[in-house]
Amino acid sequence: MSFKPQEFRSALQYDGARPNRFKVKMNFPANLNLSSRAGGADGLDVQRKFEFTCRAAQIPGSTINPVSTFYQGREIKLPGDRVFDVWTVTVVNDEDFKIRNAFEVWMNLLNSHEGNSRAGDMMNSADYSVDAHVIQLSKTAEVNALKSYKLVGMFPTDLEPISLDWGLQDVLEEFSITFAYQWWEVNVADADGTGESPPERNVLIR
Repeated sequence: MSFKPQEFRSALQYDGARPNRFKVKMNFPANLNLSSRAGGADGLDVQRKFEFTCRAAQIPGSTINPVSTFYQGREIKLPGDRVFDVWTVTVVNDEDFKIRNAFEVWMNLLNSHEGNSRAGDMMNSADYSVDAHVIQLSKTAEVNALKSYKLVGMFPTDLEPISLDWGLQDVLEEFSITFAYQWWEVNVADADGTGESPPERNVLIR
């Protein structure tokens, strides 16, 4: 088979999706009361800052575990239950520590450092979990959002340490947060409704 670059280029109709064209939109639980617990930070301010400082994320995946049985010595594999793995984002840390403070407060309310207990206003899953959107953006101005994934019922499980080092120069602090969530959905438009996929690429999965 001869090498024909033009055939590859014609098959890649839209010149490929770019991993650096994305944004993440996430609410924070109202019960965090960040204005009193996180140095006067406003929840909406933290939400907007998170959208700009979330440097890395992933389009979520999922796994269907196989169920095995046997028939006359042959292993037969059947589709089992779907499993949704954790989801991780990386955030650039600003000197106001607003994002870091918000997650420290959130996790402390889920399980306190000293008392090993959950706060009373975090007893219901609706009180401590939120939905988030990770949105794949287009490289062209005509189409804003190519695809939007909604992660349902999300809460933080791991807040990564921030490395400090006298030898580090010309770098910004950053840290990662790992979340557990219940499932994801695929939307035809991005989370804030500012764009919509071309019709031939629209899908809806729940």
